[in-house]
Amino acid sequence: MSLSQIVGRPVPFAELLGVRIVHREPGVARVELDARPDLMNSHQAAHGGVVMTLADIALAVAAMTLDPQSRGAITVELKVSFLQPGTGTLVAEGRCLRAGKSLCFSEGEVRDGQGTLVAKALGTFSLRYGRSAAGDAVLPADGKG
Repeated sequence: MSLSQIVGRPVPFAELLGVRIVHREPGVARVELDARPDLMNSHQAAHGGVVMTLADIALAVAAMTLDPQSRGAITVELKVSFLQPGTGTLVAEGRCLRAGKSLCFSEGEVRDGQGTLVAKALGTFSLRYGRSAAGDAVLPADGKG
């Protein structure tokens, strides 16, 4: 499944990177991408921006799983610690630690195909409630919007 399918409208950057949503359950999301040659840095490892984006998407989707009416998440803050180069298929898992009225807090990590830890991430997100690609208004769970 793609991020575009989840939010109901195109997310061109995630599509360009080839991000796949492979698992979702309340408070948890797992996403992956293949570190193709055009996503590598000059050291033949996944570019830091690719790793950070993958973490960002995993953490945001984890937050979104706690409110099925959300149609996206805006990153308020994101910290990523890069621990080692990543190659092959990169897998990011995000876990929403707390969902408040206006902000969600998530943590997670990115691992390579062998399960080696590539990066750790912590982020704050604001869930979005708007119009899907079909034009249907989507309100938050409390019905206010």
